[in-house]
Amino acid sequence: MTASLPDIADVRDAAERLAGLIVTTPLIESPVLNERFGGRILFKPETLQRTGSFKFRGAYNKISSLSQEERRGGVVAFSSGNHAQGVAAAAAMFGLKSVIAMPSDAPETKVANVRRMGAEVVRFDRFRDDRMAVVKPWMEQGMALVPPFDDPAIIAGQGTIGLELMAQAAALGVMLDAVVMPCGGGGLSSGISIAVKDASPQTAVWVAEPEYFDDTRRSLVAGRRVGNEPGHDSICDAILTHEPGVITFEINRRNLAGSIAVSEEATAAAMRDAMACLKLVVEPGGCVGLAALSSGEIDLAGKCVAVVLSGGNVDFGTYARIMAAA
Repeated sequence: MTASLPDIADVRDAAERLAGLIVTTPLIESPVLNERFGGRILFKPETLQRTGSFKFRGAYNKISSLSQEERRGGVVAFSSGNHAQGVAAAAAMFGLKSVIAMPSDAPETKVANVRRMGAEVVRFDRFRDDRMAVVKPWMEQGMALVPPFDDPAIIAGQGTIGLELMAQAAALGVMLDAVVMPCGGGGLSSGISIAVKDASPQTAVWVAEPEYFDDTRRSLVAGRRVGNEPGHDSICDAILTHEPGVITFEINRRNLAGSIAVSEEATAAAMRDAMACLKLVVEPGGCVGLAALSSGEIDLAGKCVAVVLSGGNVDFGTYARIMAAA
């Protein structure tokens, strides 16, 4: 399995494929949040990325790596929404048919966006149905699967965020003490960690997960992949996975300093901070990295820390309720 792990060369190759197609999202900061946390916090808003999240990077890189024969039948994927939009957009750019299986409770904003991009949407129950079983009929018809996270090309595509981040920090003349980001299946964190550790081995890479969906945190403690217990739900629909990926966990096991489980309340408060201090709309799953800063588990005093805000595709009603709760 080790031979199949993507490395920094794969991330750089992905950056070349994506050049001119993605938004090079900036690094921004807030004096209010710097003062609150006692350090310098730099935010990378992938909310401003094509399709409203980082997922386009990996989806395009994966589809571009397929042969013409593999692409011939189109592509199929399963996703709660952000990967779905990334795949639908990338497939449209290649002129490919796409079918996306989405949970029945996925935000309608995400479902509508996927359909608008030309993909066919198939609904399933995220708690009862096997995702691979749902998409299997289309794979048997010759459609290529574009996995959400546990794939070398997907991981390499997401890792381009890390290349940008480290170059931007260097341009500012700062050395990052830590980088913090959301974690679901681990594609984002494993990809970014490859780039961060290549540029700065001493920089700590942390991830944040929703309470009760902290499979990566518990897997790191156990030293093996551990699944989540059933019976829980979360507002962080974008990062609700049952267990870490095989490839992503192997990379994260090597590169992460740790994972922090954050509450729904902390996540909602972070969304309000993003709006008030950064003027950014960030979805719950995209904001857990900011929420983790309040946990006390990361040393922030006098440090320079980067936080990835991974997506902004939030349901309007959900966002309104969370903002109104302030």
